[in-house]
Amino acid sequence: MSAARKTISVLGATGSIGRSTLDLVTRAPDRFEVVALTANSDALGLAAAARGANARLAVIGDEALLPALREALAGSQVRAAGGRSALIDAARMGADWTMAAIVGCAGLEPLMAAIEGGETVALANKEALVSAGALVTRASALRQTRLLPVDSEHNAIFQCFDHSQPERVSRIILTASGGPFRTATLEAMAEATPAQAVDHPNWSMGAKISVDSATLMNKGLELIEASYLFPIPPERIDILVHPQSVIHSMVEYVDGSVLAQLGTADMRTPIAHTLAWPGRMETPVERLDLAKIGSLDFEAPNPERFPALRIARDALRLGGAAPAVLNAANEVAVASFLDGQIGFLAIAAVVEKVLEAYRPPAPASIEDVLEVDRESRRLSAEMTKEFAR
Repeated sequence: MSAARKTISVLGATGSIGRSTLDLVTRAPDRFEVVALTANSDALGLAAAARGANARLAVIGDEALLPALREALAGSQVRAAGGRSALIDAARMGADWTMAAIVGCAGLEPLMAAIEGGETVALANKEALVSAGALVTRASALRQTRLLPVDSEHNAIFQCFDHSQPERVSRIILTASGGPFRTATLEAMAEATPAQAVDHPNWSMGAKISVDSATLMNKGLELIEASYLFPIPPERIDILVHPQSVIHSMVEYVDGSVLAQLGTADMRTPIAHTLAWPGRMETPVERLDLAKIGSLDFEAPNPERFPALRIARDALRLGGAAPAVLNAANEVAVASFLDGQIGFLAIAAVVEKVLEAYRPPAPASIEDVLEVDRESRRLSAEMTKEFAR
């Protein structure tokens, strides 16, 4: 890295990825300068993060909370702004490196703005690529903006993948922990509570992504994401259950060699990789102790327990708007489960029914994607009524 500090923006600064990013950035103030931080509704958390990082700008998505943000920043040098347009403007400010960590399709427009204005975008929002992969990658190529994957699995693939000679890669292997229900019976899964579903054995994550891990829909979404990030056909992307979450993913080559990236279950590792890329930086993460771990186990995912994988492959095979429909339907179904409206096994059933019922044309713009998202959510809300407890 050059002597000049790298300018940083974090979209979604108060979420787990945003906090982990700022933990790394604030440990190296001589290397990084924070331009802008954004949050949706946590005004106090955003103000504290902006003060701690000496950010130039803090933007709250909910404009009604701008007075609270300004009050919390009183006496500091941080400028405050609020509302959707201010969030988009912050994303477009032209930081050297932008963390795109706004959850769901709400992060799509800010991501596109960051691609327009920045040099490198670290992508932690898998829903954006799932819903609008062709549009995102096309915009990135047009603007010559580098997309670096932050998801631990895709970052692992990125580290092992020979980008100069992709034809030598024969297969990508995404690893999955199997979640809390890896060995559960279907009867037990049918009665699973939200508290049980979010109790991930290895990772500390938000409720929605924890439920996705429990259904393995997260691997289905990652499969779709990988198909956009790496020049490999979907049929050559496999999923393997690895309960210890030590190997984060693997790349197999034509000579039979398999390269794997290993590490502890700490998102600061892949974040640091994208922050320092193409170099490396020190992190405070716990070091891997393979002797203590003792053994690494692998198994094929059970298709009966985890139909979400098949449904996601079907959506990828259909192409066009189907992945966007899948993503929106899953978000609604997961929210309904967390609210106690439907059972755990109904999540995948709702998603499949919405995919069968709604086949819009391929989106040609972000506005089209957002319209597909809205209609998919409306249909999903209706479908969940059929599975109400």
